[in-house]
Amino acid sequence: MAAIDYDVELRRAGAYATGGWRRVLYLAQRHVLGAAGLVIMTVFVFTAIFADFIARYDPLSIDSARALARPSLAHWMGTDSFGRDVFSRIIHGARISLAVGIGSTALGGTIGVIVGLTSGYLSGWVDLVFQRVSDVLQALPLLVLALVMTAALGPSLPNVIIAIAIPLIPTVARVIRANTLALRELPFIEAAKSIGMSEVRIALRHVLPNTLAPLIVLATAQLGSTILTEASLSFLGLGIPEPYPSWGRMLSESAAEYVRTAPWLVIFPGIAISLAVFGANLFGDALRDILDPRQRG
Repeated sequence: MAAIDYDVELRRAGAYATGGWRRVLYLAQRHVLGAAGLVIMTVFVFTAIFADFIARYDPLSIDSARALARPSLAHWMGTDSFGRDVFSRIIHGARISLAVGIGSTALGGTIGVIVGLTSGYLSGWVDLVFQRVSDVLQALPLLVLALVMTAALGPSLPNVIIAIAIPLIPTVARVIRANTLALRELPFIEAAKSIGMSEVRIALRHVLPNTLAPLIVLATAQLGSTILTEASLSFLGLGIPEPYPSWGRMLSESAAEYVRTAPWLVIFPGIAISLAVFGANLFGDALRDILDPRQRG
């Protein structure tokens, strides 16, 4: 017969992880890939905030004498065809990517919550109208709809955020609507109605807080997609206009002409995009496992 050490088993199950830092450490040990994704995203956020102090050169400064310089101690990632430091442009490009990713996710998520909560709670003809509009928006892929919106609005940072946020609305709205339809039939909602609480107060105070967990998971998962979509729009020339540094535009300017003669112009922006998307996806998957009881092992 095998002897079971109950203290060890309880510790493995997280029974003693009651403090804040102990709980974080326990979750990091259980979700190593998610912790790695969080570290990657933290580095990108730190880089975006302190880009002016981290970058060694002005990302917009042109120096023709140093055009297409190879990576060296002076220029860690080389320079582009205008002599601009690639490392500094990637550092400042993190601001653009995170601003678009977080801004479009927040805007699309906020509107999606309003639409989904209203549609699911009121139901009837309101639900019918909202769902048909969502069907129309979801008929087009994210990138295609973002391309159409950006072409119509014009290339600029606010317009790119709006163009990427609009395709996110129906996805968020459907998730919130599904949770709202399940919650509105529960006993505590009936109890709130029985004491005379208004419909708006019930929706905001009782229904909405219970939909935040899937909303957080969905928003984190969509962050990687929005960063990749912004890079794709910039690559196609419809994203952030010059002279602002954008990872996608850096690839677009270099991929065709300098991929053989100056491969660092393609490699380093590609690595930055891949790491940002990879980190966001890893963290989103771990957050889903933590917040969704059905995903827990």
